[in-house]
Amino acid sequence: MVDQRRSRYVGGAEGAPPLPPPGGYQRPGRASAGLDAAAGLPPASADLVYTAPDAPKRTSALGVAAVVAAALFAVTLLVLLMTGGTDAIYGISLLVVQLLVIGVIVAALLTRRGRMLGAIALVGALVFNVATVGAMSALRSAATQAYDGTKSEQQRHEEAYPGVHEHSNYDVLNGPSLEQVQRQGDELMAAVRERLTERLGYTWVQAGAVDVSPERNGYGGESMLKRYVSPTWTTAEPVHDNQRKREIMIIIDQVLMEHDMWGLYPLNVPASGLSDDMVAKLYGSADVERQHTWEYYADTYPDPLRFYVTTYDLSKDATGEFRTQREAIAQQTGEPVEGVQLMIIARNLLPEQDRAEFEERLREYPDF
Repeated sequence: MVDQRRSRYVGGAEGAPPLPPPGGYQRPGRASAGLDAAAGLPPASADLVYTAPDAPKRTSALGVAAVVAAALFAVTLLVLLMTGGTDAIYGISLLVVQLLVIGVIVAALLTRRGRMLGAIALVGALVFNVATVGAMSALRSAATQAYDGTKSEQQRHEEAYPGVHEHSNYDVLNGPSLEQVQRQGDELMAAVRERLTERLGYTWVQAGAVDVSPERNGYGGESMLKRYVSPTWTTAEPVHDNQRKREIMIIIDQVLMEHDMWGLYPLNVPASGLSDDMVAKLYGSADVERQHTWEYYADTYPDPLRFYVTTYDLSKDATGEFRTQREAIAQQTGEPVEGVQLMIIARNLLPEQDRAEFEERLREYPDF
């Protein structure tokens, strides 16, 4: 006999739980994947590892100091460049500051966190430093003639002095002018050339041109006074015989006496005040008879004219070095490589057209 209370579980499926879906039930962890997919997010990995965020890196104070120091130093140099402070750029103060800046940069480079900033500061220091900016400032000063730098008013006043330090302005104003000395020198050399041509048959070659340049005033500026150098006159014929050289000097002495000048004084002998070694270095030998160069001069003291007579004799050149030197000069100036040469030099001359201005400017320097 069948139990009616139990037969409902044996004979039918009514009231039984549903069968599991194919593949079984999903785990709870996978349920979120469906939600992520529905939200458009990538599925999470089962091996996901949590990583704490990195702590923010701190900037190196030493690196910042290096950059700031290099920048300030560069700005200082550029300001001095624009204001013409060449003297200040090359001063000891900026050199010391530059060494300090370099020290800070090197210290920054030796640290891990400051290495990048230190490298940036180093690049700036290599571009803007005393050497580079100083060179630019010097070129700018040369181009603009602006050499004032950081000079005081007194220094600039002295720099504009029209005369020459320790040279008498009385002698300048009461002595011959530039034009007078030039005429006197031309007349003297013409008379000497004419006499030597008449007596010994020499012919002459002119080389160079008149050179008039400003004298330095001894206070860092240019004077109104001039330095005069005449063209040179050289015999076309060489003179190798020492006795003939002495004969030439005697003839020139006669012309000098006629022009109220002192006689020739030899510079190529030890008696001139030079040591034997120096005489040999300048003239080829301490023995006058073996010298390749004889040099004499005469003057019009206290007037400024100086007359030079020089004899170049390559037959006395034992080493060949003097010949090489003379050939280089001859190629440059066009003068003969050897022979007797005449030249006038005069210092501290005032051009006639500058006399009034010179006297006016001297009033600003009563104690000079």
